[in-house]
Amino acid sequence: MSDRGANPLATKTAAVIGAGPAGLMAAEVLAGAGVAVTIYDRMPSVGRKLLMAGRGGLNLTHSEPQQAFLARYGAAEPRLAPAIEAFSAERLREWSAQLGQPTFVGTSGRVFPQAMKASPLLRAWLRRLDALGARFRLRHRWQGWRDGALLFGTPAGEALVRADVNVFALGGASWPHLGSDGTWVRQFAEAGVPIAPLKPANCGVLVDWSETFRARFEGQPLQSIALCFDGHRARGEAVVTATGLEGGGIYALSAPLRDAIARRHDATLLVALRPDLANSDLASRLAKPRGKQSLSNYLRKALNLSPVAVGLLQEAALATARPLASLTVAELAEFINRVPIRITGVAPIARAISSSGGVSFDAFDDAFMLTTKPGTFLCGEMLDWEAPTGGYLLQACFATGVAAGQGALQWLENASS
Repeated sequence: MSDRGANPLATKTAAVIGAGPAGLMAAEVLAGAGVAVTIYDRMPSVGRKLLMAGRGGLNLTHSEPQQAFLARYGAAEPRLAPAIEAFSAERLREWSAQLGQPTFVGTSGRVFPQAMKASPLLRAWLRRLDALGARFRLRHRWQGWRDGALLFGTPAGEALVRADVNVFALGGASWPHLGSDGTWVRQFAEAGVPIAPLKPANCGVLVDWSETFRARFEGQPLQSIALCFDGHRARGEAVVTATGLEGGGIYALSAPLRDAIARRHDATLLVALRPDLANSDLASRLAKPRGKQSLSNYLRKALNLSPVAVGLLQEAALATARPLASLTVAELAEFINRVPIRITGVAPIARAISSSGGVSFDAFDDAFMLTTKPGTFLCGEMLDWEAPTGGYLLQACFATGVAAGQGALQWLENASS
């Protein structure tokens, strides 16, 4: 516990709005310096999206070299880089270990807590925040500003809150049932804060499957494939859904697909079903006599293609009005590693893993403080950036939470001097 009597910051108060990773990290920084911190969230419990993300293994960050790591943030890299360099993947791993949750690097380079789940980490984190004196006010939905104070809707009615600094970590608009529903956009826009529209990121794509393909293959994975669109390439897998495709490989290309569809209403994704084989190798295998086998069985055996992969070939051939049986060996070999799939849209933001868009970087300074509202700081997914899955999302949330917390501390110190 901080010695508040000897600490000039002990007389200062901070309101943190949003109890996800970014908000909790900002709260830890402030409370650790002795500031009296209260964390507000509209949900009845904290860290719900973090807990959901950790159900299949909490991917905290990634172990790749920092230059490549930072490049994952695209246009936002210049503004996010200082925060991520200051609270790097190594620092995040040290922080997790200090909470009693050591980490390991998986074969993909992704970093996970040894416990894999998010719940042990979150419990330890909340114990630390409690020891630092941080308080929680749950079921408090932020509704804007009134007379310079924060306005909350609570089960007991409206509440006005005044604090020396305010840190907003309200998230984007994906998985809204977990807390981040994007309703904050209206209040910020009405206050004159520039905001890029929230859009789905790391999301599935929509495909007009035939009823035959959908009925037979919904839920089945396309494994060890490569995906290509407009110069972007990804390896991984995809899962056939009733409305299209989902999965890691799809998520990696969802941003360029989303933007292309917004411009021209559809896009063609190219799927390589055997990406490790050259066309000449495929043609050599396909040149062997088929005998009495059906074409589907022949493709499965000659190229070790799964039934869903063969079904995708037939679906694409149907869409292009060129039956597989009409293709030469050379044409079929090329088709197998350039299967065209017409994408008509992306999954709605409520079903996306994350969201792009948010408060423009032009709206706040290098300390993550709103230039139009001194003493108001922002962090996390509510800022205008996006990143692929693989640990990059959480890393930026943690790092910007630290940066906003430190910015708020510096502002308090300057105001006190």
